[in-house]
Amino acid sequence: MRYWDEHIECMERSTLQEIQFKRLVETVKRVYTSVPYYRKKMQERGIIPEDIKSLDDLKKLPFTTKQDLRDNYPYGLFAVPLSEIVRIHASSGTTGKPTVVGYTKHDIGIWSEVMARTLVAAGADKHSFVQIAYGYGLFTGGLGVHYGAERIGASVIPISSGNTRRQIQLMVDFGTTVLACTPSYALYLAETMEEMEIDKSQLKLKSGVFGAEPWSENMRKEIESKLNIKAYDIYGLSEIIGPGVSFECEYQCGMHINEDHFLPEIINPETGEVLGEGEYGELVFTTITKEGLPLIRYRTRDITALHYDRCKCGRTLVRMEKVIGRTDDMIIIRGVNVFPSQIESVLLEMGEVEPHYQLIVDRINNLDVLEVLVEVSERMFSDEVKKLEQLEKKITKAIEETLGISVKVRLVEPKTIERSEGKAKRVIDKRKI
Repeated sequence: MRYWDEHIECMERSTLQEIQFKRLVETVKRVYTSVPYYRKKMQERGIIPEDIKSLDDLKKLPFTTKQDLRDNYPYGLFAVPLSEIVRIHASSGTTGKPTVVGYTKHDIGIWSEVMARTLVAAGADKHSFVQIAYGYGLFTGGLGVHYGAERIGASVIPISSGNTRRQIQLMVDFGTTVLACTPSYALYLAETMEEMEIDKSQLKLKSGVFGAEPWSENMRKEIESKLNIKAYDIYGLSEIIGPGVSFECEYQCGMHINEDHFLPEIINPETGEVLGEGEYGELVFTTITKEGLPLIRYRTRDITALHYDRCKCGRTLVRMEKVIGRTDDMIIIRGVNVFPSQIESVLLEMGEVEPHYQLIVDRINNLDVLEVLVEVSERMFSDEVKKLEQLEKKITKAIEETLGISVKVRLVEPKTIERSEGKAKRVIDKRKI
Protein backbone atom coordinates (compact mmCIF):
# COMPACT_ATOMS: atom_id res chain seq x y z
CA MET A 1 0.00 0.00 0.00
CA ARG A 2 1.19 3.51 -0.77
CA TYR A 3 0.84 6.07 2.00
CA TRP A 4 2.66 9.30 2.75
CA ASP A 5 1.32 9.52 6.31
CA GLU A 6 -0.38 6.23 7.19
CA HIS A 7 -1.29 7.43 10.70
CA ILE A 8 -3.49 10.23 9.36
CA GLU A 9 -4.70 8.58 6.18
CA CYS A 10 -5.87 5.41 7.95
CA MET A 11 -6.99 6.95 11.26
CA GLU A 12 -10.14 5.65 12.95
CA ARG A 13 -13.06 7.95 12.14
CA SER A 14 -13.88 8.66 15.78
CA THR A 15 -10.33 9.91 16.38
CA LEU A 16 -10.38 11.93 13.17
CA GLN A 17 -13.67 13.56 14.16
CA GLU A 18 -12.18 14.63 17.49
CA ILE A 19 -9.35 16.36 15.58
CA GLN A 20 -11.82 17.91 13.13
CA PHE A 21 -14.02 19.30 15.90
CA LYS A 22 -11.11 20.84 17.78
CA ARG A 23 -9.79 22.47 14.61
CA LEU A 24 -13.26 23.64 13.56
CA VAL A 25 -13.79 25.41 16.90
CA GLU A 26 -10.38 27.09 16.61
CA THR A 27 -11.13 28.22 13.05
CA VAL A 28 -14.56 29.64 13.91
CA LYS A 29 -13.06 31.62 16.80
CA ARG A 30 -10.29 32.91 14.56
CA VAL A 31 -12.56 34.16 11.78
CA TYR A 32 -15.02 35.67 14.26
CA THR A 33 -12.20 37.60 15.90
CA SER A 34 -10.09 38.47 12.86
CA VAL A 35 -12.42 38.77 9.85
CA PRO A 36 -15.10 41.50 10.16
CA TYR A 37 -17.08 40.02 7.27
CA TYR A 38 -17.52 36.66 9.02
CA ARG A 39 -18.24 38.31 12.36
CA LYS A 40 -21.04 40.31 10.73
CA LYS A 41 -22.52 37.26 8.96
CA MET A 42 -22.48 35.23 12.18
CA GLN A 43 -24.02 38.07 14.17
CA GLU A 44 -26.78 38.35 11.57
CA ARG A 45 -27.56 34.69 12.26
CA GLY A 46 -27.34 35.18 16.01
CA ILE A 47 -24.34 32.85 16.27
CA ILE A 48 -21.23 33.14 18.42
CA PRO A 49 -18.25 30.73 18.35
CA GLU A 50 -19.37 29.12 21.62
CA ASP A 51 -22.49 27.85 19.82
CA ILE A 52 -20.36 25.32 17.93
CA LYS A 53 -20.54 22.37 20.33
CA SER A 54 -20.22 19.48 17.83
CA LEU A 55 -19.46 18.82 14.16
CA ASP A 56 -23.24 18.75 13.55
CA ASP A 57 -23.32 22.44 14.44
CA LEU A 58 -21.36 23.20 11.25
CA LYS A 59 -24.70 23.60 9.49
CA LYS A 60 -25.50 26.61 11.70
CA LEU A 61 -22.68 28.60 10.09
CA PRO A 62 -23.18 30.83 7.03
CA PHE A 63 -22.10 29.80 3.52
CA THR A 64 -19.30 31.55 1.65
CA THR A 65 -19.36 32.01 -2.14
CA LYS A 66 -16.92 33.10 -4.79
CA GLN A 67 -18.85 36.35 -4.98
CA ASP A 68 -18.08 36.97 -1.29
CA LEU A 69 -14.37 36.78 -2.10
CA ARG A 70 -14.81 39.23 -4.98
CA ASP A 71 -16.88 41.58 -2.83
CA ASN A 72 -14.02 41.63 -0.31
CA TYR A 73 -11.31 42.00 -2.97
CA PRO A 74 -8.41 41.85 -2.51
CA TYR A 75 -7.61 41.13 1.14
CA GLY A 76 -10.89 41.57 3.03
CA LEU A 77 -11.23 37.92 4.06
CA PHE A 78 -7.63 37.45 5.19
CA ALA A 79 -7.39 36.46 8.85
CA VAL A 80 -3.76 37.48 9.48
CA PRO A 81 -1.78 40.70 8.98
CA LEU A 82 -0.41 41.08 5.46
CA SER A 83 3.11 40.88 6.91
CA GLU A 84 2.43 37.17 7.58
CA ILE A 85 1.31 36.44 4.01
CA VAL A 86 4.19 34.88 2.08
CA ARG A 87 2.36 34.02 -1.14
CA ILE A 88 -0.57 35.43 -3.10
CA HIS A 89 -2.40 33.55 -5.84
CA ALA A 90 -5.48 34.56 -7.80
CA SER A 91 -7.98 32.84 -10.03
CA SER A 92 -7.80 33.40 -13.78
CA GLY A 93 -10.21 33.13 -16.65
CA THR A 94 -13.19 34.69 -14.89
CA THR A 95 -15.07 37.88 -15.58
CA GLY A 96 -14.81 40.75 -13.16
CA LYS A 97 -12.47 40.76 -10.20
CA PRO A 98 -10.36 37.65 -9.57
CA THR A 99 -10.57 35.71 -6.34
CA VAL A 100 -7.43 36.36 -4.32
CA VAL A 101 -5.88 33.71 -2.07
CA GLY A 102 -3.21 34.37 0.56
CA TYR A 103 -0.91 31.82 2.20
CA THR A 104 1.16 31.98 5.37
CA LYS A 105 4.29 29.88 5.75
CA HIS A 106 2.14 27.41 7.72
CA ASP A 107 -0.37 27.23 4.82
CA ILE A 108 2.39 26.48 2.32
CA GLY A 109 3.42 23.61 4.61
CA ILE A 110 -0.12 22.20 4.55
CA TRP A 111 -0.19 22.49 0.77
CA SER A 112 3.07 20.56 0.49
CA GLU A 113 1.75 17.89 2.85
CA VAL A 114 -1.54 17.23 1.05
CA MET A 115 0.17 17.16 -2.35
CA ALA A 116 2.78 14.73 -1.00
CA ARG A 117 -0.09 12.39 -0.05
CA THR A 118 -1.59 12.87 -3.50
CA LEU A 119 1.58 12.02 -5.42
CA VAL A 120 2.54 9.05 -3.25
CA ALA A 121 -0.95 7.59 -3.74
CA ALA A 122 -0.29 7.81 -7.50
CA GLY A 123 2.92 5.82 -7.15
CA ALA A 124 5.47 8.63 -6.90
CA ASP A 125 8.48 8.45 -4.58
CA LYS A 126 11.96 9.96 -4.19
CA HIS A 127 13.11 8.12 -7.31
CA SER A 128 10.39 9.68 -9.51
CA PHE A 129 10.82 12.36 -12.16
CA VAL A 130 7.70 14.51 -12.01
CA GLN A 131 7.01 16.68 -15.08
CA ILE A 132 4.65 19.49 -14.14
CA ALA A 133 2.76 20.78 -17.16
CA TYR A 134 0.19 22.71 -15.14
CA GLY A 135 0.60 26.46 -15.41
CA TYR A 136 2.84 28.28 -12.94
CA GLY A 137 2.16 31.82 -11.79
CA LEU A 138 -1.05 33.14 -10.23
CA PHE A 139 -2.75 29.83 -11.09
CA THR A 140 -2.20 27.43 -8.17
CA GLY A 141 -1.77 24.25 -10.19
CA GLY A 142 1.92 24.23 -11.05
CA LEU A 143 3.37 25.35 -7.74
CA GLY A 144 1.04 23.13 -5.72
CA VAL A 145 2.23 19.94 -7.42
CA HIS A 146 5.77 21.29 -7.28
CA TYR A 147 5.70 21.57 -3.48
CA GLY A 148 4.37 18.04 -3.06
CA ALA A 149 6.96 16.55 -5.41
CA GLU A 150 9.79 18.28 -3.56
CA ARG A 151 8.31 17.18 -0.22
CA ILE A 152 8.64 13.50 -1.15
CA GLY A 153 12.12 14.06 -2.58
CA ALA A 154 11.23 13.49 -6.23
CA SER A 155 13.08 15.17 -9.10
CA VAL A 156 10.89 18.03 -10.34
CA ILE A 157 10.73 19.09 -14.01
CA PRO A 158 8.89 22.45 -13.73
CA ILE A 159 8.17 22.94 -17.42
CA SER A 160 4.75 24.62 -16.94
CA SER A 161 2.11 24.55 -19.69
CA GLY A 162 2.61 25.06 -23.42
CA ASN A 163 5.58 24.28 -25.71
CA THR A 164 4.00 20.91 -26.43
CA ARG A 165 6.69 19.48 -28.70
CA ARG A 166 9.39 20.51 -26.25
CA GLN A 167 7.35 18.91 -23.44
CA ILE A 168 7.44 15.60 -25.28
CA GLN A 169 11.11 15.82 -26.15
CA LEU A 170 12.05 16.51 -22.54
CA MET A 171 9.75 13.71 -21.42
CA VAL A 172 11.86 11.35 -23.52
CA ASP A 173 15.26 12.90 -22.72
CA PHE A 174 14.77 13.40 -18.97
CA GLY A 175 13.03 10.09 -18.32
CA THR A 176 9.81 11.54 -16.90
CA THR A 177 7.94 8.95 -14.82
CA VAL A 178 4.97 11.03 -13.55
CA LEU A 179 3.06 13.56 -15.66
CA ALA A 180 0.95 16.30 -14.06
CA CYS A 181 -1.41 18.34 -16.26
CA THR A 182 -5.06 18.68 -17.27
CA PRO A 183 -6.59 15.52 -18.80
CA SER A 184 -7.41 17.31 -22.06
CA TYR A 185 -3.78 18.39 -22.35
CA ALA A 186 -2.63 14.82 -21.71
CA LEU A 187 -4.63 13.75 -24.76
CA TYR A 188 -3.17 16.64 -26.76
CA LEU A 189 0.33 15.50 -25.77
CA ALA A 190 -0.50 11.97 -26.95
CA GLU A 191 -1.85 13.34 -30.23
CA THR A 192 1.28 15.44 -30.79
CA MET A 193 3.49 12.44 -29.99
CA GLU A 194 1.88 10.60 -32.89
CA GLU A 195 2.59 13.55 -35.18
CA MET A 196 6.23 13.54 -34.02
CA GLU A 197 6.36 9.77 -34.62
CA ILE A 198 7.41 9.15 -31.03
CA ASP A 199 6.19 5.80 -29.78
CA LYS A 200 4.93 5.51 -26.21
CA SER A 201 7.52 2.76 -25.68
CA GLN A 202 10.18 5.50 -25.80
CA LEU A 203 8.74 7.00 -22.61
CA LYS A 204 9.40 5.96 -19.01
CA LEU A 205 6.02 7.31 -17.89
CA LYS A 206 4.26 5.22 -15.24
CA SER A 207 1.45 7.43 -14.00
CA GLY A 208 -0.25 10.77 -14.41
CA VAL A 209 -2.06 13.07 -11.97
CA PHE A 210 -4.75 14.92 -13.86
CA GLY A 211 -7.21 17.53 -12.63
CA ALA A 212 -8.51 21.11 -13.01
CA GLU A 213 -11.40 20.01 -15.25
CA PRO A 214 -14.07 17.28 -15.14
CA TRP A 215 -13.27 14.13 -17.09
CA SER A 216 -14.95 10.79 -17.59
CA GLU A 217 -13.91 7.18 -17.04
CA ASN A 218 -13.81 6.73 -20.80
CA MET A 219 -11.39 9.63 -21.10
CA ARG A 220 -9.24 7.94 -18.45
CA LYS A 221 -9.11 4.78 -20.57
CA GLU A 222 -8.18 6.83 -23.61
CA ILE A 223 -5.29 8.55 -21.80
CA GLU A 224 -4.06 5.30 -20.27
CA SER A 225 -4.08 3.55 -23.63
CA LYS A 226 -2.39 6.33 -25.58
CA LEU A 227 0.32 7.08 -22.99
CA ASN A 228 0.64 3.59 -21.46
CA ILE A 229 0.21 4.89 -17.90
CA LYS A 230 -2.17 4.69 -14.96
CA ALA A 231 -4.17 7.92 -14.85
CA TYR A 232 -5.15 9.32 -11.44
CA ASP A 233 -7.78 11.96 -10.82
CA ILE A 234 -6.88 14.76 -8.41
CA TYR A 235 -9.07 17.59 -7.19
CA GLY A 236 -8.51 21.01 -5.76
CA LEU A 237 -9.51 24.63 -5.97
CA SER A 238 -7.52 27.77 -5.28
CA GLU A 239 -9.89 29.08 -2.65
CA ILE A 240 -9.43 25.99 -0.45
CA ILE A 241 -5.68 25.38 -0.99
CA GLY A 242 -5.06 24.57 -4.67
CA PRO A 243 -4.50 21.02 -5.95
CA GLY A 244 -4.35 18.42 -3.19
CA VAL A 245 -7.80 18.77 -1.66
CA SER A 246 -8.52 15.16 -2.66
CA PHE A 247 -6.84 12.37 -4.62
CA GLU A 248 -7.33 8.87 -5.98
CA CYS A 249 -5.54 5.80 -4.62
CA GLU A 250 -4.65 2.77 -6.73
CA TYR A 251 -8.20 1.38 -6.42
CA GLN A 252 -9.68 4.50 -8.04
CA CYS A 253 -13.09 4.21 -6.37
CA GLY A 254 -13.38 7.88 -5.47
CA MET A 255 -11.00 10.62 -4.38
CA HIS A 256 -9.87 10.67 -0.75
CA ILE A 257 -10.43 14.10 0.78
CA ASN A 258 -7.69 15.33 3.12
CA GLU A 259 -10.38 15.90 5.72
CA ASP A 260 -8.01 16.57 8.59
CA HIS A 261 -7.57 19.92 6.80
CA PHE A 262 -10.74 20.34 4.71
CA LEU A 263 -14.14 19.49 6.21
CA PRO A 264 -16.60 18.46 3.45
CA GLU A 265 -20.39 18.57 3.20
CA ILE A 266 -22.84 17.87 0.38
CA ILE A 267 -25.81 20.23 0.13
CA ASN A 268 -28.87 20.65 -2.02
CA PRO A 269 -27.72 23.57 -4.23
CA GLU A 270 -31.23 25.04 -4.29
CA THR A 271 -32.13 24.87 -0.59
CA GLY A 272 -28.77 24.63 1.19
CA GLU A 273 -29.99 21.56 3.07
CA VAL A 274 -27.23 19.12 4.07
CA LEU A 275 -27.59 15.80 2.23
CA GLY A 276 -26.68 12.29 3.39
CA GLU A 277 -23.94 9.88 2.40
CA GLY A 278 -24.12 8.83 -1.25
CA GLU A 279 -26.53 11.61 -2.27
CA TYR A 280 -25.50 13.87 -5.13
CA GLY A 281 -25.33 17.57 -4.48
CA GLU A 282 -23.01 20.55 -4.28
CA LEU A 283 -19.69 20.06 -2.49
CA VAL A 284 -19.00 22.51 0.35
CA PHE A 285 -15.72 22.89 2.25
CA THR A 286 -14.69 24.43 5.55
CA THR A 287 -10.94 24.84 5.95
CA ILE A 288 -9.91 23.89 9.49
CA THR A 289 -6.14 24.46 9.50
CA LYS A 290 -5.55 27.40 7.17
CA GLU A 291 -4.30 30.69 8.61
CA GLY A 292 -4.18 33.18 5.75
CA LEU A 293 -7.61 32.67 4.18
CA PRO A 294 -9.74 30.35 6.30
CA LEU A 295 -13.11 29.78 4.64
CA ILE A 296 -16.36 28.71 6.28
CA ARG A 297 -18.71 26.49 4.27
CA TYR A 298 -17.35 27.51 0.88
CA ARG A 299 -19.65 26.53 -1.98
CA THR A 300 -17.55 24.93 -4.70
CA ARG A 301 -20.36 24.59 -7.29
CA ASP A 302 -19.02 21.09 -8.01
CA ILE A 303 -21.56 18.24 -8.09
CA THR A 304 -20.52 14.97 -6.43
CA ALA A 305 -21.35 12.54 -3.60
CA LEU A 306 -19.44 11.37 -0.50
CA HIS A 307 -18.73 7.86 0.82
CA TYR A 308 -17.43 7.22 4.33
CA ASP A 309 -16.76 3.46 4.33
CA ARG A 310 -13.13 2.31 4.60
CA CYS A 311 -11.50 2.03 1.17
CA LYS A 312 -9.87 -1.20 -0.05
CA CYS A 313 -6.54 0.66 0.17
CA GLY A 314 -7.01 0.96 3.94
CA ARG A 315 -7.58 4.71 4.00
CA THR A 316 -10.44 5.97 6.14
CA LEU A 317 -10.46 9.45 4.59
CA VAL A 318 -13.87 10.12 3.06
CA ARG A 319 -14.09 9.58 -0.70
CA MET A 320 -15.77 11.95 -3.13
CA GLU A 321 -16.99 10.59 -6.44
CA LYS A 322 -15.70 12.02 -9.68
CA VAL A 323 -17.19 15.47 -10.17
CA ILE A 324 -19.95 15.03 -12.75
CA GLY A 325 -20.13 18.75 -13.51
CA ARG A 326 -20.58 22.14 -11.94
CA THR A 327 -23.72 23.99 -11.14
CA ASP A 328 -22.33 26.84 -13.23
CA ASP A 329 -21.18 24.84 -16.30
CA MET A 330 -24.27 22.71 -16.25
CA ILE A 331 -26.36 23.52 -19.30
CA ILE A 332 -30.13 23.47 -19.02
CA ILE A 333 -31.63 22.50 -22.37
CA ARG A 334 -35.40 22.58 -22.50
CA GLY A 335 -35.58 21.88 -18.78
CA VAL A 336 -33.04 19.05 -18.85
CA ASN A 337 -29.75 19.34 -16.95
CA VAL A 338 -26.85 18.49 -19.25
CA PHE A 339 -23.20 18.09 -18.27
CA PRO A 340 -20.43 17.99 -20.93
CA SER A 341 -19.00 14.88 -19.23
CA GLN A 342 -22.16 12.94 -20.14
CA ILE A 343 -21.62 13.60 -23.83
CA GLU A 344 -17.89 12.90 -23.52
CA SER A 345 -18.64 9.43 -22.16
CA VAL A 346 -20.91 8.64 -25.10
CA LEU A 347 -18.35 9.79 -27.66
CA LEU A 348 -15.46 7.89 -26.15
CA GLU A 349 -17.53 4.70 -26.04
CA MET A 350 -18.00 4.94 -29.81
CA GLY A 351 -14.32 4.37 -30.58
CA GLU A 352 -14.74 5.83 -34.08
CA VAL A 353 -14.21 9.49 -33.24
CA GLU A 354 -11.49 11.56 -31.62
CA PRO A 355 -11.88 12.62 -27.95
CA HIS A 356 -12.32 16.25 -29.00
CA TYR A 357 -15.75 17.82 -29.03
CA GLN A 358 -17.56 21.08 -28.46
CA LEU A 359 -21.13 21.89 -27.46
CA ILE A 360 -22.86 24.88 -29.03
CA VAL A 361 -26.09 26.00 -27.40
CA ASP A 362 -28.40 28.46 -29.11
CA ARG A 363 -32.01 29.61 -28.95
CA ILE A 364 -33.85 29.52 -32.27
CA ASN A 365 -37.52 30.52 -32.47
CA ASN A 366 -37.63 30.51 -28.66
CA LEU A 367 -36.45 26.90 -28.57
CA ASP A 368 -33.12 25.80 -27.10
CA VAL A 369 -30.97 23.89 -29.58
CA LEU A 370 -27.88 21.83 -28.73
CA GLU A 371 -25.32 21.17 -31.46
CA VAL A 372 -22.46 18.78 -30.80
CA LEU A 373 -19.33 19.17 -32.90
CA VAL A 374 -17.31 15.96 -33.02
CA GLU A 375 -13.94 15.35 -34.61
CA VAL A 376 -13.65 12.19 -36.65
CA SER A 377 -10.40 10.27 -36.99
CA GLU A 378 -8.24 10.59 -40.11
CA ARG A 379 -9.30 7.06 -41.11
CA MET A 380 -13.01 7.77 -40.79
CA PHE A 381 -12.75 11.15 -42.49
CA SER A 382 -11.27 9.53 -45.60
CA ASP A 383 -14.21 7.10 -45.80
CA GLU A 384 -17.13 7.60 -48.12
CA VAL A 385 -19.85 10.09 -47.25
CA LYS A 386 -22.42 7.37 -46.61
CA LYS A 387 -20.34 5.90 -43.77
CA LEU A 388 -19.91 9.34 -42.20
CA GLU A 389 -23.66 9.92 -42.36
CA GLN A 390 -24.26 6.56 -40.66
CA LEU A 391 -21.76 7.45 -37.92
CA GLU A 392 -23.45 10.82 -37.41
CA LYS A 393 -26.82 9.11 -36.95
CA LYS A 394 -25.31 6.56 -34.58
CA ILE A 395 -23.77 9.27 -32.37
CA THR A 396 -26.98 11.32 -32.43
CA LYS A 397 -29.04 8.35 -31.28
CA ALA A 398 -26.59 7.47 -28.49
CA ILE A 399 -26.50 11.05 -27.13
CA GLU A 400 -30.28 11.45 -27.32
CA GLU A 401 -30.77 8.18 -25.43
CA THR A 402 -28.37 9.38 -22.72
CA LEU A 403 -29.74 12.91 -22.35
CA GLY A 404 -33.39 12.36 -23.18
CA ILE A 405 -33.50 15.36 -25.54
CA SER A 406 -32.92 15.87 -29.26
CA VAL A 407 -29.51 17.12 -30.41
CA LYS A 408 -27.83 17.97 -33.69
CA VAL A 409 -24.50 16.22 -34.27
CA ARG A 410 -22.03 17.61 -36.80
CA LEU A 411 -18.88 15.69 -37.70
CA VAL A 412 -15.89 17.91 -38.39
CA GLU A 413 -12.45 17.33 -39.87
CA PRO A 414 -9.55 16.14 -37.69
CA LYS A 415 -7.82 18.90 -35.67
CA THR A 416 -10.47 21.56 -36.42
CA ILE A 417 -11.63 21.93 -32.80
CA GLU A 418 -9.27 24.25 -30.96
CA ARG A 419 -6.84 22.49 -28.63
CA SER A 420 -6.18 23.76 -25.13
CA GLU A 421 -3.01 23.70 -23.06
CA GLY A 422 -5.11 24.43 -19.98
CA LYS A 423 -8.79 23.82 -19.34
CA ALA A 424 -10.63 22.74 -22.48
CA LYS A 425 -13.46 25.07 -23.56
CA ARG A 426 -16.25 22.58 -24.04
CA VAL A 427 -19.34 24.82 -24.17
CA ILE A 428 -20.26 27.84 -26.28
CA ASP A 429 -23.58 29.24 -25.15
CA LYS A 430 -25.01 31.71 -27.67
CA ARG A 431 -28.35 32.14 -25.91
CA LYS A 432 -29.24 35.60 -24.66
CA ILE A 433 -30.34 34.51 -21.19
